[in-house]
Amino acid sequence: MPDSLPVHINRQELHGLEVPDTFETSDSFDVRLINHGESTHVHLHLDDSLSELAALEATNYHVDRDSERRVRVTVDGDGETRGNLKVVTAYGSTTRYVDVRIAEPEPEDEPVQVDEDLAKPQPKRDSNSEFALADVPDEQVLAAGGAVLFFAVLAAFLSQNLLVVSLALLVAIGTLVAVYAAAAR
Repeated sequence: MPDSLPVHINRQELHGLEVPDTFETSDSFDVRLINHGESTHVHLHLDDSLSELAALEATNYHVDRDSERRVRVTVDGDGETRGNLKVVTAYGSTTRYVDVRIAEPEPEDEPVQVDEDLAKPQPKRDSNSEFALADVPDEQVLAAGGAVLFFAVLAAFLSQNLLVVSLALLVAIGTLVAVYAAAAR
């Protein structure tokens, strides 16, 4: 996409304006006011839809004889829109419109930094070390199992409920299996 929109002034005739029919951008851009003749004033105006995403510093610009002046159109915001840029000279006697389309900016591809250590093979873990209990000393596992078993039996006797007693027996069996597995290591 071009980064500037050319506007030719006084090229073919006095107060003449030559503008492109359309202009497409995804970022801020310059309007190049290129004067081929006598000094003149140029009025620029963004319509309502363009004004939602873009802005001009001012609307009236003096362009010296046989010179070029750049006017910045700042695109500030996300989204896309289409609208008209109005270009006027000779106090309104010559008017042209440029159909401007502001598109979504394309995402930038940023390089990914990869640490060199990731390219080296990593040592494999021992298959037994995958379990969390494998790193815990046997005495702590047995003590925790005994405490759970004690509270399960106590809850069963105090509640005198068949469901609670059944669950307490299930916990007791699970604890005994864990104790047996820990002792077998």
